[in-house]
Amino acid sequence: MLELDAPEGQSQSSRRELFGLTSESLESALRDLARTLTTRRLMLVTAESCTGGLISATCTDLAGSSAWFERGFVTYSNAAKTDLLGVPGLLLLRHGAVSEPVARAMASGAVLRSQAQVSIAVTGIAGPGGASADKPVGTVWFAWQVEGALHSEVQHFQGDRAAVRHATVGHAIHRLNTLLR
Repeated sequence: MLELDAPEGQSQSSRRELFGLTSESLESALRDLARTLTTRRLMLVTAESCTGGLISATCTDLAGSSAWFERGFVTYSNAAKTDLLGVPGLLLLRHGAVSEPVARAMASGAVLRSQAQVSIAVTGIAGPGGASADKPVGTVWFAWQVEGALHSEVQHFQGDRAAVRHATVGHAIHRLNTLLR
């Protein structure tokens, strides 16, 4: 596991939890996901904005992930969403980056631009800035594409930036397990 210095005010153990598999629930969900994808011979691709690659990092923390994890796109900017995933610029203008249509376009674009059949896409506001009245800090849009079927939902997480990002990773993996059943 990658060892990083903890930011001021954050313990090294909480930093490891953010980047590694110290949460029993998350580790169990990830092992379930790996087993399901491997058994069904499916590959996963991620398209991440607010998590900046944490879902990909969490997946690849698990030894043997190359059997089921194909690639990850970190599309933090609107330009990256358009360039790498094919998200239409008009969609971003009309709805904003943190929206259901953009999350869905990210999920389908990731599958189209990879060798995967399953995707996770997330776009949100981890904070502390960037929020608005209709999109407060902690708002995260999720989309999953599972063998051609698109699913999406919004969640509103509490806490600081690290808490929102960590909750996003956990929810993305747990919900994908449900969709694969």
